[in-house]
Amino acid sequence: MFEIEIDRTACDGIFACLARDGRFVEDETGLATIDADAEGVVEVARDDERNSVVATVEGNIDDAQLAAQACPPDAITVREVDT
Repeated sequence: MFEIEIDRTACDGIFACLARDGRFVEDETGLATIDADAEGVVEVARDDERNSVVATVEGNIDDAQLAAQACPPDAITVREVDT
């Protein structure tokens, strides 16, 4: 299991992540978020205090890591979590 965190302050809507991982989508404000209905997504939570979105995901971490690497403003963090 792993988490994907998107720093919405840093995200500038380039959407390189969308091309690397289908779990990333554009939200109504023009920023990246995680599709709560995508395969493997367990939960998506918005942290308004930190202005971020955190998704808990099961499955392959590789595409999420590629999406994070492709993000020019480094707005995406991917980390493994203990279950």
